[in-house]
Amino acid sequence: MNLITSERLSLRWLTADDAPFILELLTNPSWLQYIGDKGLKTTEDARNYIVNGPMAMYEKYGFGLYLVERVADGAALGLCGLIKRDGLADVDIGYGFMPRYWSQGYALESSLAVLDYGRKALGIERVVAITSDDNQASVRLLEKLGLRHTANVRLSDIAPELMLFTPQDAICI
Repeated sequence: MNLITSERLSLRWLTADDAPFILELLTNPSWLQYIGDKGLKTTEDARNYIVNGPMAMYEKYGFGLYLVERVADGAALGLCGLIKRDGLADVDIGYGFMPRYWSQGYALESSLAVLDYGRKALGIERVVAITSDDNQASVRLLEKLGLRHTANVRLSDIAPELMLFTPQDAICI
């Protein structure tokens, strides 16, 4: 079921059937570098990630990471969605795409659609974002979304330091 649509994209909840794509995405070198190793080695690991991560978040909060598909051909491009992390007071936007789909505007288009959905359908008024300081493409995208780097944070005592981006006014775009 498509939850969010934009001109070129359709976003939906992940299911266990998406495990092969999730394994490919989350073990991609760019994901490992910029987002981190989720410990996935097999399709079964990917299924468990989906069930215990995004699907559990859908049940608990009514939102999570969504599978981003291209409307024209149904190709799975990546993930984009809203996340409630233990280490952050606010909901944050997260995304990750296969490198073959970078620099085509998909991350911006899906992020704008997710923010609009979060505000209108879920009533979420403030959304923040985090990224590593070496992920300059993500920094540029967050700035296009109207977020600005305002602090550095750690999600836990042992986690690496991340850049925190917050909206410039009380309500995110």
